[in-house]
Amino acid sequence: MQLIKSFMPKGWQKYSLSHNFRQLWRSRKQFLSFLFSVTFVTTLILHNAIPALLGNDRAIAQTKPQIKLLVPQLKQPVIPPSPPINQPVDKRQEIRGVWLTSNDFTMFSDRKQLGEALQQLKQLNFNTIYPVVWNSGYVMYPSTVAKDAGIQPFVYRGDRGQDIVADIIAQAHQNNLLVMPWFEFGFMAPPTSELAVTHPDWLTQERDGDKTSVTAAGEVAWLNPFHPEVQKFLTELVLEAVSNYDLDGIQFDDHTSLPKTFGYDRYTLNLYRQEMKEEAPADPNDSDWVRWRANKITAFMARLNKAVKQRKPNAIFSVSPNYYEFAYKQQLQDWLGWVRQNIVDELIVQVYRTDLDDFRSQVSRPEIVEVQNKISTGIGVLSGLRNSNVPMSRVYSQVITAQERGLGISFFYYKSLWGYGPESASDRQKEIQYLFRNPAPRLANTN
Repeated sequence: MQLIKSFMPKGWQKYSLSHNFRQLWRSRKQFLSFLFSVTFVTTLILHNAIPALLGNDRAIAQTKPQIKLLVPQLKQPVIPPSPPINQPVDKRQEIRGVWLTSNDFTMFSDRKQLGEALQQLKQLNFNTIYPVVWNSGYVMYPSTVAKDAGIQPFVYRGDRGQDIVADIIAQAHQNNLLVMPWFEFGFMAPPTSELAVTHPDWLTQERDGDKTSVTAAGEVAWLNPFHPEVQKFLTELVLEAVSNYDLDGIQFDDHTSLPKTFGYDRYTLNLYRQEMKEEAPADPNDSDWVRWRANKITAFMARLNKAVKQRKPNAIFSVSPNYYEFAYKQQLQDWLGWVRQNIVDELIVQVYRTDLDDFRSQVSRPEIVEVQNKISTGIGVLSGLRNSNVPMSRVYSQVITAQERGLGISFFYYKSLWGYGPESASDRQKEIQYLFRNPAPRLANTN
């Protein structure tokens, strides 16, 4: 009350509405002064009382328009606009993923089996799948790019004639799973594939002329990542998938690279000579030679990322390489540089180890710590192979180790989650359910 009195005009006590109304009406100047004072004080009381009563900024924002109506001449603070509905994807969301490999083809080509599998992944609180779409020199979807290149004499179809990739994406989205088609083979192709046979000039070689190497996928040839036609082909293949499907991202793994012993083909040697004014070193381990080739692959990935983002700005650009020292020195894959140059939105490092101490050492590397402060980062955990079962105790301890460091998980691969192993499928599922006992949904924008 004292606060109200302090703002009253002098002599306000003499105004009695019951006895002196006519006198008050005649004195318009004093009356208006009185009215302004009451309004101003009321405003101050509301301004200070409402935040205390409602206790949040949103309530303040909702009440201020009313105050503005009472006193339009008072200057109001600027309220930041609400974030747009299509705001950028959170760069550090937890990854709970699994790769769907060619070994899972029977499952994901059958609509009923696929639906049951994806529903089960949802119930186990997975949030991401990586279905293979580029394997052994062939794509898993109808491709004009592959057809025009003369490398795809057939088209993969599901049990009901469906587009397999479109069906995976549609059913996964129904189960709140993000889908990132996986270009597994990168620059690899079997030497007997139509790709290698039709385009021998696209292949690179070792210094002794050998054009193949032996990998986990068997004997493979390597497309020359420095050749413009190879770069154009792979870029168009990726953009075709990005444009034709409602995907959430795309993924490239440790094969979007080149073994250090390759790069001695005529095209690359001439390019090196032209740019460096000297012959390429005979030693594949020469640091300048390694750096030059690695930089070329980095430049290609930067252009590929830009092209993808132009087609679908919010598509997640994911990479799943080997640990950094091996990736760079042995495969010319400078993924740490890619992250530092903002080429990568998500990283999953393959750490397939049998020894827990070795696994712990790898997931604690400083480069992983650096990356996980910038983007979604996970660890690839081997859940089993057809000829090599992995006990659930090992899977469990590795997942816990990664989770303790704030890292996500992706399992290699779907069928081995509970299809292989010394334990029953139900027991393995219970263990995974406990590891992922709380939901961790991932958000993606539509473009």
